[in-house]
Amino acid sequence: MKISKLLPIWMLFWLSIVNLQAQNAPSPEKIKFVRQGVRRFIFDEKLALPLASLIPEEIIGMPSMYPVKHHLSTQAEILLKNKQLILQSTLESQTSIWFGGFNPFATYSIELGHLEGNGDVGFEFTNQERTSQFLIKIQFLNNQIAGVQQKIISQGKTLSEEAITNKGFKKGGIPQKIILQMLGSGLTLFAQSEGQIMPIGQSDFSQYLDLRKKECLHTYQSHLFVSLQSGRVEVNKVSSVLGAGMGLADIRAITYEDGEPMLDQGRLWYTMSIRGRALPHHIQGVFSMNPSLFDLKFEGIVLFDRNDGLLRNEIASHIFYDRKEKLWRGLTTGFSAYANPQEKKQLLAIESTKDPRFGFSIMKATPFGIVGDIEDPHILYDSKAKKWRILTCENQGGYKAVMLESKDWNKNYQKIAGPVSHNSTGTSIQKIGDQRYCFSGSQEREIFIYSYPDLQSVGTLKMDLPPWDEKAGTRVWPNVVQLPDGYPFKYVALMMDRYNYPNLEGPNWTYGAIYLYHGVE
Repeated sequence: MKISKLLPIWMLFWLSIVNLQAQNAPSPEKIKFVRQGVRRFIFDEKLALPLASLIPEEIIGMPSMYPVKHHLSTQAEILLKNKQLILQSTLESQTSIWFGGFNPFATYSIELGHLEGNGDVGFEFTNQERTSQFLIKIQFLNNQIAGVQQKIISQGKTLSEEAITNKGFKKGGIPQKIILQMLGSGLTLFAQSEGQIMPIGQSDFSQYLDLRKKECLHTYQSHLFVSLQSGRVEVNKVSSVLGAGMGLADIRAITYEDGEPMLDQGRLWYTMSIRGRALPHHIQGVFSMNPSLFDLKFEGIVLFDRNDGLLRNEIASHIFYDRKEKLWRGLTTGFSAYANPQEKKQLLAIESTKDPRFGFSIMKATPFGIVGDIEDPHILYDSKAKKWRILTCENQGGYKAVMLESKDWNKNYQKIAGPVSHNSTGTSIQKIGDQRYCFSGSQEREIFIYSYPDLQSVGTLKMDLPPWDEKAGTRVWPNVVQLPDGYPFKYVALMMDRYNYPNLEGPNWTYGAIYLYHGVE
């Protein structure tokens, strides 16, 4: 007996509609993605989350609000005048003014007025006893910056006192703003004048003092530091923020456990790496965007706790909300291992009961046996196969996409497909219609599309203006997302370029700008 005779007419009709929709769903290589906009966010104040600030016109009762410590017998005179904090002295003096707590991944800034004479101005991060101290300061002389100095004290002993001025630095006028981007195990110092932001100093310091230690977060305080031989410092504002840096990359949509993109509060949610300088100097950021606009909003940062006393700045994460377990879970890439030569790069399983999208969040991170030069993981639960699957890229003569599978979300993975023949980066799994596909950037000036889960070649993504030119790197993250009905387009993609921030020295992965595409069938 034919099965059709056993089914009611309404079910046959429903099945025919489903089959027709599946047949009409386009293959992703036939979708045309049209660029809508591009932005490069460079220490953008609109993409900053406030931590602390010293604003002179707000100060009433300075001894309570912003306690002052003088470190020499001669004390600088401190004035609040014309919306400025002024420190001046005709003899040698050293002064610390408290303005906030400490975060080793925050961005700190000093907006300067006039400087005159000879001295230093910068940031001092210390414990209460000042037996542990991290000091960054610019030296000024005769209305010019003379250089950048770093001093590190631990347990009362000076471990490092050295110039960290960039070799390409040229003495110049006093900047309007000093920007210190702290990066856990490193830092970069920038000077801003007339809108132009130039790096003037950089350092890697974890061999002396690892500021990623939880005890530093819990016990350090932040101070404006001024040392004068004879001179005057005028300060308009001091602040610390969680910021979006000078470049964004590694864009991935936050999803549910089955890979469905999270469209919450009318916004898509993304993880992106906030760029610092090189590895391990990046930070995992969280952003959101209304898919019908280009209104990228910085929501927070996520750090990772491996229960070893450190807060780690892993990146290239995929975060999902497991609706069955009511937990935030995911995978991240252990790039923080580059701060310690004894550690190995590996994928980590991450978990949190707290929603990690907002503010300053910490997710527990656990190794699960995938060790080596592997990165960019995307994980989902396939209910048909009743398996968890990870699409990731492994360095096998170049990064190549592979598919892994397990009954458990955080252990016992085995490879079931790949490696593909093409270079791969930013690997992700997304639905087009009701069918899943695998996407990958590459160094071959193409974004490749593969079948799911067997990674057979389907084609390449069609874009009118890709995020590269003849000279730029092309290993971008495709990040294709399918939208529900109600939008004027069916697909949206956020991608980045790979243009590094200029004038940094040494290894430099500080890309990029953000490109928005709409996809139409």
